[in-house]
Amino acid sequence: MRKAIVGRSVLAAALLLLVGATASWSGDWSRFRGPNGLGESPDPTPTPVEWSETKNLKWKVALPGPGLSSPIIVGDRIFVTCWSGYAADAKQPGSQEDLKRHLLCLDRQSGKPLWSKAVDPVLPEEPFRGMFAENGYASHTPASDGERVFVFFGKTGVLAFDMDGGQLWQTSVGTDNDWRGWGSASSPILYKNLVIVPATVESHSLVALDKQTGAVVWRKEAEGFGSTWGTPVLVDLPDGRQELVLSVPFEIWGFNPDTGKLLWYCESNEADSACSSVIAHDGIVYSIEGRNGGSIAIRAGGEGNVTKTHVVWSGRDRGRIGTPAYHDGRLYSIGGGIANCLDATTGKQIYQARIKRSGGAEDAGANEGPRGGGRGGFGGFGGMLGGQDYSSPVIADGKLYYVMRSGETVVLKLSDSFEQLAVNRFASDAGNYSATPAIVDGELFIRSNAFLYCVSKKTGK
Repeated sequence: MRKAIVGRSVLAAALLLLVGATASWSGDWSRFRGPNGLGESPDPTPTPVEWSETKNLKWKVALPGPGLSSPIIVGDRIFVTCWSGYAADAKQPGSQEDLKRHLLCLDRQSGKPLWSKAVDPVLPEEPFRGMFAENGYASHTPASDGERVFVFFGKTGVLAFDMDGGQLWQTSVGTDNDWRGWGSASSPILYKNLVIVPATVESHSLVALDKQTGAVVWRKEAEGFGSTWGTPVLVDLPDGRQELVLSVPFEIWGFNPDTGKLLWYCESNEADSACSSVIAHDGIVYSIEGRNGGSIAIRAGGEGNVTKTHVVWSGRDRGRIGTPAYHDGRLYSIGGGIANCLDATTGKQIYQARIKRSGGAEDAGANEGPRGGGRGGFGGFGGMLGGQDYSSPVIADGKLYYVMRSGETVVLKLSDSFEQLAVNRFASDAGNYSATPAIVDGELFIRSNAFLYCVSKKTGK
């Protein structure tokens, strides 16, 4: 049955941030998890190990509302999304007519707001209740080519803004509800002249839009998209071509990003939902999926069913919601309070260890469980939340950073043995931390549902 879904006129879509002949610069972190979604900053500038309200905090800015989307950095500007109005108070959500989405632009050096644009919703929206409350209305991370900023707001569609906040276009990519009641979360990526949007909930499709006009260039649909929350990546092949790769339930699919044509598919795991994203390095696609476990490395560039021909290795490693990070031949993932390190060439486990939380206590796995598990919701947007952690690990300066939903950020040394350097938190902010940090010029940009923080060794504090 899965192959029948793939065999249809399936899927497609592309990826990444093409920082091309635009105003973007090599230090940008201009899409979800930075350059091509790898989650690593190539900048050698030293990054902080410890921080608090009084140490290595460069600035802190209040946001106009909650959100799970990650900040992106383009030059000296930060872009981040959130929502306000409806469901500002989880106990008394109010009326959907009051819902607003916001795109904020801030100065990277000071945190000073430069401009903010409010976007009216396309109604009716999914109600803020049940497991949808684990997600909310601003979970898609923007993408930028240095001249424009592209945001995806689910049923409200995809919008393009210039760098001064002028709206250029708005295009609908579907208005369906998520049948599980989990909401929408996949992020757009850029490829050549295209904005590729995983409208997996809204229309079970990947949609490629023209960056200049917002017109649909291609669209591919598949039933399997209905349980996909990951973001695609672009994979470089030895012959110079690129493939668009996305994890879906039970399989991983590879596409031609110019046309959306399905090129290959590979059986990957037994999970009926795909919550994390794949990553790629030197033509190899890596996935560590969550709920039921399953890890795999696949050589890209195949044709048709490549399960028997292109699998480099496979295992039963478990990553939960977060996407793994690659560094120097190693794969790193954290889920349920457990840090894992794998040899990327063989899949062999190098270490597995339980991380320690504030006060020296080991994480007892309180954040384990299926997506949306635990006590549910934002809990009034504060306090210790149930369910699992949503962010993904990121890497810079020989260190791995991982933000738990409680706000505790674990810092690990990258090596062949487990070494936890620190666990940090902002004691005054007990909100929901589900966004993945951005790292630029040795500075970390950490987002909660209430504040955006810049953490830096260069503060002099």
